[in-house]
Amino acid sequence: MTIQIGDRLPEATLAEFIETETEGCSLGPNTFNVADLVKGKTIAIFGLPGAFTPTCSAQHLPGYVKLADQLKAKGVDEIWCVSVNDAFVMGAWGREQKATGIVRMMADGSAVFTRALGLEFDLVAKGMGIRSKRYSMLVRDGVVAQLNLEAGGFDVSSAEKLLEQLG
Repeated sequence: MTIQIGDRLPEATLAEFIETETEGCSLGPNTFNVADLVKGKTIAIFGLPGAFTPTCSAQHLPGYVKLADQLKAKGVDEIWCVSVNDAFVMGAWGREQKATGIVRMMADGSAVFTRALGLEFDLVAKGMGIRSKRYSMLVRDGVVAQLNLEAGGFDVSSAEKLLEQLG
């Protein structure tokens, strides 16, 4: 079943490659509990099929990097990019896209979070395994307030669309 507006995010963990060691976060991949991260925050989350893929690299992630300040001015505390890739790949992609410190590059390496959302996309026949459908959502204190699921292509899950929905 696909997550809906009004639903609470599922219990899951995501990994993030940490570039600079801080208290509580070591250098390299760190695992975080989703429920802990979203508590009391407004998070813009967008999911996509894969790091370094054409549309994701040319349009989806760059839009959120470009409009991050405007999203935050509308009350968004954090922006997450979620993909079924490992934390090393997500970290490298974030560096390449100049997203570090702007968009949290959250790895769902085994698609556990993506499957729990009901947003998995089977690309096994194309040699890419299970991936994420393309979507965006606004989450307030762990509850989905807005959900934009692509039917194919790239349009409704853009940063521009989410910004427009924020008013």
